[in-house]
Amino acid sequence: MFKKLLPLAVATFAVSTDSLVIAGLLPEIAKSLEVSLSAAGQLVTAFALTYAIAAPVLGAATSALDRRTVLLIAMGVFVVGNVLAAVGETYAVVLTARIICALAAALVSSIAMATASALAPPEKRGRALALVTAGMTLATTAGVPLGTLIGGTDWRITMWSVAALAVVAGVGILVGLPRVTLPSAVLADRLRPLRDPGVLAILAVTLVILTSGYVLYTYIGAAVRPVTGGETVGLTVVLVAYGLGSIVGNVVSGFLTDRFAPVRVLLAGLVVLVTTLALTPLVTMSMASTLVWAVVWGASGWLTGLPQQHRLVTRAPEASAVLLGLNVSVLQLGIAVGGGIGGLILQWGSVVWLGIVSAAIAAVALLVTIATTRTRTPSTSEAVVAAPAPAP
Repeated sequence: MFKKLLPLAVATFAVSTDSLVIAGLLPEIAKSLEVSLSAAGQLVTAFALTYAIAAPVLGAATSALDRRTVLLIAMGVFVVGNVLAAVGETYAVVLTARIICALAAALVSSIAMATASALAPPEKRGRALALVTAGMTLATTAGVPLGTLIGGTDWRITMWSVAALAVVAGVGILVGLPRVTLPSAVLADRLRPLRDPGVLAILAVTLVILTSGYVLYTYIGAAVRPVTGGETVGLTVVLVAYGLGSIVGNVVSGFLTDRFAPVRVLLAGLVVLVTTLALTPLVTMSMASTLVWAVVWGASGWLTGLPQQHRLVTRAPEASAVLLGLNVSVLQLGIAVGGGIGGLILQWGSVVWLGIVSAAIAAVALLVTIATTRTRTPSTSEAVVAAPAPAP
């Protein structure tokens, strides 16, 4: 069964690398296309915003079709988008290519998770989802640094590499994945959980956390330039440190969420995240301190992800699949908003403000979490002092 799911892991690795690696390539892209760094950063914003809107819409529109067929079409479109980006000579062409890639990535990510869940027997469903999710985690840990290193010579090589990886995933899906048909759903059904104020509060926190992170991450090359000197190798080392931190945060998050109330884990992660981001201008003056900062930043940021998913699922277990899909859209919306804010900071102010503004936004997430958990009744699973339990 797991051999059948391996192409899905490769597919999620490809689309996740594609969505994140642009941040490490922005200086080269800006120079190549003869645009400002903040304008190049809008390639990240456009991708994420398109992804956020397209995921529920395209998911509902294609829900009645065979999953393998939809995945193959999406991977084909994804390859076309990356090839167009690789050969594009103008900012408008590359921007269009990124939007095309985002449309395909939105389908691939959501369908891959649903397909893995459908193919696995109940007793192996968790491991199946973990395998597919591993592609996303590996993209952060290895795909983005490697893509940045490769793109240091020519960013277009990275686009060609991602396209080639997508072809491999597509062949694997064609050969190894069986036909899978899932129950169809209309868009209204997918959005119905948004009527619950508790769900909206949790998703709002996710939105603010991702916005905070991507104000800085989108322009990480500019933020750490004092220690890297603008060299690709130095930036790659920083991204590797961040990736290692994300692995630590992901593992620790799972352990802590099993032992403590998810909201407590979330609050702990947010406190560390706010502090780490606030220290950005001070610690990014030497490579040693920058690497420690990157590890802690990655760990604290990823420490918040699993508790948020747990809170959503326990809030409405019967709608868990839809809620997690909406959560992915909100993640991408946060990336889009964060990239937009970061671009405005660089356009109107100094790079020093990236970390400070990121910390301020993360502090908002902390305050919202405290407010929305302390004001609800102790019978809910999200109360700060209560043990985790399914919400009524």
